[in-house]
Amino acid sequence: MATADTKALIERAIANFQKEVPALDRLKLVVELELRGRGDIQLFRVEVPGPKITKDIASDAKVRLSIPRSHFNELATDGRIRHWREAFESGHVRATGPAEILKLIESVVVKQEERTRTRKLRAKTGAAPSARLR
Repeated sequence: MATADTKALIERAIANFQKEVPALDRLKLVVELELRGRGDIQLFRVEVPGPKITKDIASDAKVRLSIPRSHFNELATDGRIRHWREAFESGHVRATGPAEILKLIESVVVKQEERTRTRKLRAKTGAAPSARLR
């Protein structure tokens, strides 16, 4: 896969993630993305918001993500929040960096998942929240 294709895939992954978790839209962060392939490691510097993506070592990165290339391709094209969370929990995706930043991102994602789950339940019951309280 060419570098331009990879950059487009990274942009797509970020756009999808930010669309699902709008609270992280304005988070200013530099991430080093490590894509591991067959005997090859590609390093990308990703700066959000933007995103600004360069194929370079990110010496100023606060967070480092390490992902096998095959998993990244799947997550970037079809991944939802739940898929990303499962990849982190299973160890396929690893994040390192300051605990405060990682916990902040994790808590925002968990709260967004709860909101999404609540909306789906309300849509299934068909009743407005105020109608159920009476």
